Amino acid sequence: MSGIQILAFLGGLVGLGATFCAPLSNEWRTTSRASSVITATWVFQGLWNNCPGNAIGALHCRPYHTIFKLEGYIQACRGLMIAAVCLGFFGAVFALVGMKCTKIGGSDQSKARMACFAGVNFILSGFCSLSSCSLYAHRITSEFFDPMFVAQKYELGVALFIGWAGSILCVLGGGVFCFSMVDSSTRSSSRTGYAYGGPASTSHVSSHPKGHAQPMSQRPPPKYSSSSRAQHFDKNAYV
Repeated sequence: MSGIQILAFLGGLVGLGATFCAPLSNEWRTTSRASSVITATWVFQGLWNNCPGNAIGALHCRPYHTIFKLEGYIQACRGLMIAAVCLGFFGAVFALVGMKCTKIGGSDQSKARMACFAGVNFILSGFCSLSSCSLYAHRITSEFFDPMFVAQKYELGVALFIGWAGSILCVLGGGVFCFSMVDSSTRSSSRTGYAYGGPASTSHVSSHPKGHAQPMSQRPPPKYSSSSRAQHFDKNAYV
């Protein structure tokens, strides 16, 4: 089980790294390259910056200097991604303590609880990242396929796929850590279920401690007289 926990921990770390890199990227949505063939310019937009670029490679990013004028879904995606990173970080810390291969964390039962708590953090982190990326992608697709929307239309950016991949890894790693607690509790209950409870009155327990022989009584050998010895070995005694 410790090997599976190591794989789950590595998957959770990779998912946490992807969740951390996704909000830092400026490619949450991009303008279509096919519609920008003539002008050879396109725009990348993220949660924090707006970056126009061209075919030469020039890219100029401008941050969003306002918070209250931003659209509500962008602020919601920001909050969800920040929560995902924080939950994933705490999940990695608790997973490091609760893994069976580590020497910290106390008894096996407390380590199993710690691993389950880490799994819950990883799962919540994955769902936060998944919700944020899905909300942003839903807004992009609804605007792209809306015939009444006349403003600039965008397509899905690379950061969305990175966030989705990270969320899946976090959920899978968290599920393994939660399953480890169920497995440990099942093993402990199976051990206690086979305890022998037979009656103790059927067996005679010696009052002497183990390893010490019972002392022999020091009796002198019996003395036989000559007459009694002859009587003892008389032939009529065996008839």
